[in-house]
Amino acid sequence: MNRSISCGLVCLLLLGGHSLAQDVSPKKAKAEHPDTKSWTDLFAADLANADRSKDIWTFEDGVLTASEDQAIWTKKDFSDFELDLEFKTASGTNSGVIVYCSDTKNWIPNSVEVQIADDHDEKWAKAPKTWQCAAIFGHLPAKKSLVKKPGEWNRLTITCRGPLIDVMINGEAVTKLDMRKWTSATTNPDGSEIPSWLSKPLAELPTKGKIGLQGKHAGAPIWFRKLKVRELAAAGSGSDG
Repeated sequence: MNRSISCGLVCLLLLGGHSLAQDVSPKKAKAEHPDTKSWTDLFAADLANADRSKDIWTFEDGVLTASEDQAIWTKKDFSDFELDLEFKTASGTNSGVIVYCSDTKNWIPNSVEVQIADDHDEKWAKAPKTWQCAAIFGHLPAKKSLVKKPGEWNRLTITCRGPLIDVMINGEAVTKLDMRKWTSATTNPDGSEIPSWLSKPLAELPTKGKIGLQGKHAGAPIWFRKLKVRELAAAGSGSDG
């Protein structure tokens, strides 16, 4: 075999090996919402396990909604858990899912809110990114806006393990928060301003409390269904973020 043929074969083998290595390399797993068949209903059909105004919150045909801007709360406190639900917006909806609430009478500075908003509405489309859907309100924006148009159902999964909060919406993981990094009540770690009414640093909030849903805020309704929760083993002290 002459030298030129030998070199050519070596090159082909090297290229083939490189291609094979690329083919067998692990692919990034696509995020998936959990199977909630064995999970517990967050609220009973008669709302007996909820703290709310009976004249405002109604649960009919599996759909939960409110006629005014008042929140509904679990009577139970939750620490490490997964929450899975579906929500539907109207034009201009501004609502939220509230976790780790330690004071339901003054919940805004005493909890963490996963924002729900109609990002298709001009008002919210032009709002700060931390005010848009799937953001940690006032603190951390979602990587992208994936909320569907008003009238369509969206799926939301929130995982809380100690100070770590992860948010998935419509099949994509978009928000990952480590409360320990938010040591200021005025400025986020990236230097952006925190709304003044969020007057307590996230790092100082307890990682246990009520789960709540915000009602008909800013005059636009919100609908929830298929609300499921699963408690998890206690979180460790480490962070993967």
